[in-house]
Amino acid sequence: MQIIKVPGINGLGKTKGCELAGNAILKFLKEIYINEAGKKIEINKLDLEEIHLDNSNLELTNNLIYKNAFKGFETKPRVIFLGGDHSVSYSLTRGFLDFCETNGKAPCLIVFDAHPDLTQPVDKNFPTHEEWLRALIEDGFPKENILLVGVRNSGSKELDFIKEQKIRILGINEILLDIENACDTIMEFANGKELYVSLDIDILDPVFAPATGYLESGGLTSRQLIYLVQRINKIKTLRAVDIVEINVEKDKNFKDLTTKLGAKILSELI
Repeated sequence: MQIIKVPGINGLGKTKGCELAGNAILKFLKEIYINEAGKKIEINKLDLEEIHLDNSNLELTNNLIYKNAFKGFETKPRVIFLGGDHSVSYSLTRGFLDFCETNGKAPCLIVFDAHPDLTQPVDKNFPTHEEWLRALIEDGFPKENILLVGVRNSGSKELDFIKEQKIRILGINEILLDIENACDTIMEFANGKELYVSLDIDILDPVFAPATGYLESGGLTSRQLIYLVQRINKIKTLRAVDIVEINVEKDKNFKDLTTKLGAKILSELI
C-alpha cells in the first residue's frame, strides 16, 4: 500500500488550508501505535509520497495528479490519497477510470459526502470541489457504478441530475436504521468491480469534524464512519481511498480535532 499526499485546492478561495492536511494527518498518525484491528502503525515503514503542486497553475496541477495516480494504480495494490480539497478527486478518479479501462476492469466509485458535488462545471478541464463528480460523469465514468453515501444538502439542479442519470444514493437515515445492512449494501454494490472510495470529511456531523468548508448538521458520528471504513477496508477489490476537505487552518480553533480524526481513519485503512 502507498500513501500519497495530494495538496491540491480549487475551491473558489473557500478551501485554503486543506492543502496542509496531508502532513498534518501524518503527524498525528505518529500518535496512533496500533489500529483497532491490532496492526502496529510504523510510520517509518510506510510507503509515503507527495505530489508537489502549484495551485496557481491548474493545468499543471491536474496533469501531475492524474499521472501520479495512474502510476500508483499500475504499481501498487492499494493507494491512499490525502488531499487537498475535493477538486483533487477529479484527476485521481480520471486516472482510476483510465487504469480500469486499460486493464479491462469495471470501475466502481463510492463517495461519502454531505453534498453531491454535481454542479455544472464552469471550466470542465478544471472542475472545482463542487463540480468534480459532474465532470467525471460527463467524461464517461459509468454512472450506474457510482454510489453517493450520506448526501444531505443538494441544489435543485443537482437533484434533477441525480434523477435524470439515476445515480444511486444511500441516505443517512438508511445507515442510522441499520448500519449492518448499509455495509452489506455497499459491499454488494462494489462486488465484482475495482473500488475507489472518496471520503469528504463533511460526511460527519460538525460536532465531530468542525474544520471543513461547508458544515452540514445531521451527519454521521465519528464512530459510525470508522465502522463503515473498517468494513470497507475488508473489500478485496478496494484499490484506492481519498480523504479530503480537512482544513488545517480552521482546525487550529478546535484543538486539531478534525485532523486527528483523519489520522484515525487513515490508521484503520493501513
